[in-house]
Amino acid sequence: MRFNEYQGKTIFVTGAASGIGQAQAIAFVEQGANVFGMDVDPIGLRNTTEQATNYPGKFAAFIGDVTNLNDIVAAVKSVNDTFGSIHILLNTAGILDDYTPTLKTTEAMWDRVLAVNLKGTFLVTNQILPQLLMQKHGVIINMASIAGMVAGGGGAAYTASKHAIIGYTKQLDHDYIRQGIRANAIAPGAIQTPMNAADFAGDGKMAEWVANETPAGRWAKPTEVASLTLFLASQQADYIHGTVMTIDGGWLEK
Repeated sequence: MRFNEYQGKTIFVTGAASGIGQAQAIAFVEQGANVFGMDVDPIGLRNTTEQATNYPGKFAAFIGDVTNLNDIVAAVKSVNDTFGSIHILLNTAGILDDYTPTLKTTEAMWDRVLAVNLKGTFLVTNQILPQLLMQKHGVIINMASIAGMVAGGGGAAYTASKHAIIGYTKQLDHDYIRQGIRANAIAPGAIQTPMNAADFAGDGKMAEWVANETPAGRWAKPTEVASLTLFLASQQADYIHGTVMTIDGGWLEK
């Protein structure tokens, strides 16, 4: 797919060091966009930077935590200094909770998962949204999950956080749609990323089980989510508002 409209546009991606966030960053770089990646993982960000070397000057990175407001403020200043105003925000950073049920979920685990997955999305959005409003146009895509729509895709904290992201996305779009903002969410199913490495550990029986439970019979690649993101952020999707786009190999059809 080619989207010439991304030439010269600035994309801010959280969780850009690996998995879906990394795939999104590279996909937009390949479309001619200026991409700014934020993540806590310096080694992963270096890897993303190396992948973008064929597109000189199109990718810049900032090592920072989406739960830390000072880091976010510094990152936004850095992207503005490097590329100018932001046009598209991809809130992709997130962590799992190892399918932990509520009675085994500690307060610390609950706070950490909600902080990264939900509060991080809120904090980053609130730092970047004013720029989008000044431009009277902007796209925000938040990373939900099938765990935000049904039980079984995560533990108590993860499932709660992803349900909340869907609600936040819908309200965000509702509140700012008349001011040129378009907010949507993507809900992936089984995507083979470093975050899901535990499912492939050992004999890989868990990964095999997940693939067999998925009607499509396989895990998806992060690049498939990135391709959906390219469409959803484009002008071709301009009439899609406050919705959740699933990419789950038919999981929710079961």
